[in-house]
Amino acid sequence: MKESPVYTPNIRDLTQGGILHQLLKLALPLMAISFIQMTYNLVDILWIGRLGSRSVAAIGSIGMLMWMMNSVALISKVGAEISIGQSIGARRLDHASLYASHTTTLAMLLGFSFGIFFLLFPHPYVSFYRLEHSIAMEAAGYLRIMAIGIPVMFLILNFSGIYIGSGRSDIPFYFNATGLIFNILLDPLLIFGMGPFPAMGVEGAALATVLSQGVVLLLFVSHLKRRNGLLGGFRFLIRPRKRFTINILKLGLPVAAMNVYFAFINMNLARTASLYGGHLGITSQTTGGQIEGITWNTSNGFATALGSFVAQNFAAGKMQRAGRAFRYTLMMMGLLGSLVSAAFIFRGEWIFSLFVPEVEAYMAGGDYLLILGFSQLFMMLEITTQGLFNGLGRTSPPAIISMVFNTLRIPLALFLGARIGVTGVWWAISITSLFKGSILLTWYLILHKKKAW
Repeated sequence: MKESPVYTPNIRDLTQGGILHQLLKLALPLMAISFIQMTYNLVDILWIGRLGSRSVAAIGSIGMLMWMMNSVALISKVGAEISIGQSIGARRLDHASLYASHTTTLAMLLGFSFGIFFLLFPHPYVSFYRLEHSIAMEAAGYLRIMAIGIPVMFLILNFSGIYIGSGRSDIPFYFNATGLIFNILLDPLLIFGMGPFPAMGVEGAALATVLSQGVVLLLFVSHLKRRNGLLGGFRFLIRPRKRFTINILKLGLPVAAMNVYFAFINMNLARTASLYGGHLGITSQTTGGQIEGITWNTSNGFATALGSFVAQNFAAGKMQRAGRAFRYTLMMMGLLGSLVSAAFIFRGEWIFSLFVPEVEAYMAGGDYLLILGFSQLFMMLEITTQGLFNGLGRTSPPAIISMVFNTLRIPLALFLGARIGVTGVWWAISITSLFKGSILLTWYLILHKKKAW
């Protein structure tokens, strides 16, 4: 007898229907969301680049911190994606609603704590990079404004996770796209000053980002609070229950820890790049990293979709269906990774010059893209396989592999940097990415052979 699907107008059942169709329908909006998040930063760099590479270095150093905050927010986002997806797959919509309330409460607690801290104390973080005084002051002013938006960012990511776990990745896409439009319009007005708007420089870029994210949050809240809202409506702030909180932390902490540690490693790599390449080293890594987001964000969008797909099918006992989705995703990411690698290797300088037109800056940035081009395929392999592990609720293996090889980047960067300069830092990143992707896929193949889910 054919199994009846979960029916509700606000969620999507991923345990039935065409695999590729379902996967693409979920993944494409997520990929678009990832590109929107990347474009927020690239739009800032595009305009700030006209102020000079020193200003780019200032916002680039704070970009590392925002990456870390984004990583901490994954506790609630990933916890929501997996717990809600598995609850829906198990036909427990009451649990899905409770998990949504718990992750939202956690997102508010963490977001406000970090936001207040960096609003009051921006200088200890900025001093870490040992930047020139003028660049450090620009960075501190940028951070004070961005700190106001940290709680907003936590809630946006949390609500996105709730919708994604419910199979409704289209809603976060529409809301984030609206925010991007606001950011594109506000950036030149607030950075350079037009009409009644004063020229605010890098602080204007920060204010444009915070205001745009505020619009996105308002859209999420209004959509969730309407009649017949997602999951029948759920409370944003509740007294946490031990059982639900522990499960959210169990699911979200390994992924968040992996990404926080990754951000910490990259902060240290940026410091090493500054040691061997000055402010151009930081500009190359931070701006180059945003351009590299073409592959990172695309694969992350598909990996998130794969995680939600696998979570529902794993809970429904349909592992063969989940495995086929994984193979489809690998093929698509392999094709894209090959194309981006070729673009970075052969046209890296030209791509970088679109964002920072200074000759010295785009020549240094071209070296970064050339070297990282050799590892793009393996980076996408790692992220895609991580999505599969997340959907299975086994978030520890990707975290272990990531932490081990990301840690090795620092001594390898110091070793190579002392011998060949700042490009040694880029080779350290590329070599370790190759190992991470290869080993994580091997881990999955061993589990698959043993059926050890």
